[in-house]
Amino acid sequence: MTTQDICVVVPTIRNHEFLRAYAENARKHGFDLDRLFVVLVTEDFCDTAAMEAMLEEEGLAGAVFDGTDREDWFEEHGIAEYAHLIPDASHAQTSFGLLYLWAHERFEYGVFLDDDTAPHDDIDFFETHLDNLAYEGELTAVESDEQWVNVLHEAEDLYPRGYPYSAMDEERTVTTEHVDSVVASQGLWTNVPDLDAVRILMDGDLNGQATTRTTTGDFGEDFVAGRENYLTVCSMNLAFRREVVPAFYQFPMDDNPWDVGRFDDIWSGLLLKRAADVLGGRIYNGAPLCDHNKAPRSTFGDLANEVAGLELNEHVWKLVDRAGDNADSYAEVARAVAEEFQTSADDEWENADFLAYCGEYLDDWVDCLDALDADADRREAAVIAE
Repeated sequence: MTTQDICVVVPTIRNHEFLRAYAENARKHGFDLDRLFVVLVTEDFCDTAAMEAMLEEEGLAGAVFDGTDREDWFEEHGIAEYAHLIPDASHAQTSFGLLYLWAHERFEYGVFLDDDTAPHDDIDFFETHLDNLAYEGELTAVESDEQWVNVLHEAEDLYPRGYPYSAMDEERTVTTEHVDSVVASQGLWTNVPDLDAVRILMDGDLNGQATTRTTTGDFGEDFVAGRENYLTVCSMNLAFRREVVPAFYQFPMDDNPWDVGRFDDIWSGLLLKRAADVLGGRIYNGAPLCDHNKAPRSTFGDLANEVAGLELNEHVWKLVDRAGDNADSYAEVARAVAEEFQTSADDEWENADFLAYCGEYLDDWVDCLDALDADADRREAAVIAE
């Protein structure tokens, strides 16, 4: 009997139909769809019935959660006091999918997908991610004198969203290392590169995309970032192991008093990379590629969302880098980073108080996971008592 061990998390308000291409990719390559459970995270104004019908038509097990459904779920699990962790109208609502995964022990893996992506037909998308997570062997390793690795380093003059401006023009060193204990697999993207608004404007595009496009030829060998080197982690095409969830909170963007947005997955990736370095894990980068078919929108709208956090993004990784040296678990690393955020931000940074806010939310995140564990124990005890 097939084990349903993969929780696929999709934040969507526009295009849930994109999932059909991933289901077709799985069928084409013989990947067992019964291993997947899809969590669609959406809003009250969306057509949840159409989403549920699509899942049924594609033979995908899953559930759809709009805002009301999420509130009910928190209540049912006795964790209503933590509902604030999931921001309104934000891509960071992917954190709800992480909670759903954590609440169900059958899920060994998670997958994040964005609704403006599509798999490459010639690649077994899900199996490639799982192969990466199981990888043991020699692999290209990249590091730099700035402690930052550009995941687009083989594409000319491109730096992805979230890469610090102060770390550009780095001197790279490329070696080969023995790699095992992979905890996350980041697939990269063809077509529209994942750039921030400033870089999109510099590329001459006013529609939130870029005039530059990436192709398969822009990506060479798969790689890891060296120890104590950071990289941008984008959640549009990502697989990960269950164990990392305590150190993978998608930070509370958009719905906050400072109007900071667009760094939820970027900062969670910093936390994940730090925890992986401390605990001996690796983040695999490269395949499976996906097409990123970003819809046109105002570049200046994205800029307005990003500008409140741009200065913080130049510094936040340094706070992360000095936290959790002696930690023994992903939760302990998260706690250490939370403390660093709450105590060490420089008041001279624009919107520095937002980091303390993120630290408080990260502490609450780990508390919430503990509360979910306690809820699961209560439910199990009740079943046994019956």
